[in-house]
Amino acid sequence: MPTDYWARVVYLVTHYSASFLRGAGSTLLIALVGTFVGCLIGFAVGIVQTIPVSKQDSIIKRALLFIVKLILNIYVEVFRGTPMIVQAMFIYFGAMQYLGITMGMWFAAFFIVSINTGAYMAETVRGGILSIDPGQTEGAKAIGMTHFQTMLYVIFPQTLRNIIPQIGNNLIINIKDSSVLSVIGVIELYYAAKQTAGAYYWWFEAMTVAMVLYLIMTFVFSRLLRFWESKLDGPASFDLATTDQLAHTSGNYSYPGEGSFDKERNIETDVNGGRDK
Repeated sequence: MPTDYWARVVYLVTHYSASFLRGAGSTLLIALVGTFVGCLIGFAVGIVQTIPVSKQDSIIKRALLFIVKLILNIYVEVFRGTPMIVQAMFIYFGAMQYLGITMGMWFAAFFIVSINTGAYMAETVRGGILSIDPGQTEGAKAIGMTHFQTMLYVIFPQTLRNIIPQIGNNLIINIKDSSVLSVIGVIELYYAAKQTAGAYYWWFEAMTVAMVLYLIMTFVFSRLLRFWESKLDGPASFDLATTDQLAHTSGNYSYPGEGSFDKERNIETDVNGGRDK
């Protein structure tokens, strides 16, 4: 058996690469699915939390919105204020013991990461919606859009662009924090590294391999998200209309079947007879 540090690292990579890669694949799957579903939950909660309430609304609507928003606020505060490792054990073992619900290990992993991410994304989305100029919401409602249509077609696209860095941050956090799911038996990267280390008691060497794999995953996805963000930014320069172009387009206009009016010459040309009036 190898005796020095680097030789042991090479030995683990050579003989246990399949175990490390399976663990990394599980980590990525949990993080990607949990972040995606969590973003959907966050957008839904954020939109509901920003539904306006006025004194003109019926008392039933105001009471219903108050109850719904209260429940959502409790959800956000509880899952943002407690560690994911505690949530995992509370949900997985508590549901089994007190509610008689037996969750599959993978379902529990996806569920826990999703609702935890959703709580963080809810506040991010709420802040992103409130950061958009209120005049855009007023303009959308002035042309007859409902609150849902305003959010979907006007506010949501701009909010998405603004919160992309936070979405990427949540994905990076989920890649790392998925390691806590080992407490309910999920075989992800940390669990695979722990099993490998336990076989030889080479903890430092096994965790070195795991650390490098975590760093590779977070680095790659952070760069991909920055690339996506740059694509949403559009080109660095835009072809803006000049003053002359605006004056030209605003100074000449015509109607179907009529002549064009030239403001500079103050004459109208008849398209049928070519006469100036």
